[in-house]
Amino acid sequence: MIGSSFKSKKHQCLHFLKLCSSIKQLLQIHGQIYVSALQADSFIISELVRVSSLSQAKDLAFARTLLLHSSDSTPSTWNMLSRGYSSSDSPVESIWVYSEMKRRRIKPNKLTFPFLLKACASFFGLTAGRQIQVEVLKHGFDSDVYVGNNLIHVYGSCKKTCDARKVFDEMTERKVVSWNSIMTALVENGKFNLAIECYLEMIGRRFCPDETTMVVLLSACAGNLSLGKLVHSQVMVRELELNCRLGTALVDMYAKSGGLEYGRFVFERMYDKNVWAWSAMIVGLAQYGFAEEALQLFSKMMKESLVRPNYVTFLGVLCACSHTGLVDDGYKYFHEMEKTHKIKPMMIHYGAMVDILGRAGRLNEAYDFIKKMPFEPDAVVWRTLLSACSIHHEKDDEGIGEKVKKRLIELEPKRSGNLVIVANRFAEARMWDEAAEVRRVMKESKIKKIAGESFLELGGSVHRFFSGYDPRSDYASIYELLDLFKFHLTCDHHLVSTDDPNSYS
Repeated sequence: MIGSSFKSKKHQCLHFLKLCSSIKQLLQIHGQIYVSALQADSFIISELVRVSSLSQAKDLAFARTLLLHSSDSTPSTWNMLSRGYSSSDSPVESIWVYSEMKRRRIKPNKLTFPFLLKACASFFGLTAGRQIQVEVLKHGFDSDVYVGNNLIHVYGSCKKTCDARKVFDEMTERKVVSWNSIMTALVENGKFNLAIECYLEMIGRRFCPDETTMVVLLSACAGNLSLGKLVHSQVMVRELELNCRLGTALVDMYAKSGGLEYGRFVFERMYDKNVWAWSAMIVGLAQYGFAEEALQLFSKMMKESLVRPNYVTFLGVLCACSHTGLVDDGYKYFHEMEKTHKIKPMMIHYGAMVDILGRAGRLNEAYDFIKKMPFEPDAVVWRTLLSACSIHHEKDDEGIGEKVKKRLIELEPKRSGNLVIVANRFAEARMWDEAAEVRRVMKESKIKKIAGESFLELGGSVHRFFSGYDPRSDYASIYELLDLFKFHLTCDHHLVSTDDPNSYS
């Protein structure tokens, strides 16, 4: 009878743990476990830790206390706590979990290290990641594919792409996720060409790319329309479903590559659209000058869908207001962010409002707006206003430009762009001595002006050009052609002045 009652109580507690959805319920069940004298049952403790680490009733401090007072715990139970911390606001605590395991001489298993490495990636813990890699080698898990994938993720997050590639090259077993991991590491660190090469290598090794592969590749294609179209064709050839994630990646790529009509085509054919898909289309329209269409699309999203805007959506909306000079609407949307949608404006939103006011020539208003910001404005915000002061200098009757100029130099005294802007403003005001003094300071401080550059995408390749003359031999023919164009334009009296030898640069 006693054994039967004990068994039924245990089953009852386990059943309640499966249904548990809040910390209040969890504490009540824990109390019942104590009343039933089940607190020493290792399986019950394991389930308590699982629920308090990984479920809706998550309370990592409670799970930690349970394990600290447990005398019979398994590696799996500690892994649950480590996993919980790895996806929490305190991922570094996963390292404490492993230290405690070592102190108690609890031997790790193959699931221990992926969670630890995920935590290291979350807090960019390069040193901790290297130490965990030593532990991986010590315990013989270096050939485990999941450990390898997470090691790549750690090094990618810490901007160590060579180390990430080394781990990848040394893996004895690879899956599609492994290829996705190394491509993600390369793309996130701006190594787009290497990511494309990695994809070609993946295809050559007979691996079949999945949805994640294509999403990562599309990120690498931003700015290269031809390559983006090629990746899109691969999506269609492989008959991958145009779901929300893949569709949003395509819209975003086309918007950033100048193929807005292609982006619109994809967007309109997406069956399921989340806030990121709507935002990508709105931002793309706004940035390419289709401001009215961007605002109409935002209105359509609010009226015809259940999707609610996020911080990116409002950035696109504010950008649209800036391009159309809708100052009052800009203010309206800016205030709606926090009051209606509970989205706290970030620095970039304040910068967008300054741009709206600056483009409209309302310099004093923009300056007052910056001074009332709830946090210290960054240099980008000040530069936005300074640019507006240069355009609307005739409206700057209170010396806003001078105030902004001084603040910018205080914030970034060695940034060449700031000093060039200041020198140019002096020159525009015919204050030649002051302009010369700024340039003298730049020269003495060895601050070099960053050359202007432009990019040209042609046939899937992106060509980079700097202002002035580029001595690379493969560009010689380009300059010869430009000289020929210049000669013909001069002969036809299309060029007003031919004094500047770099007038076409």
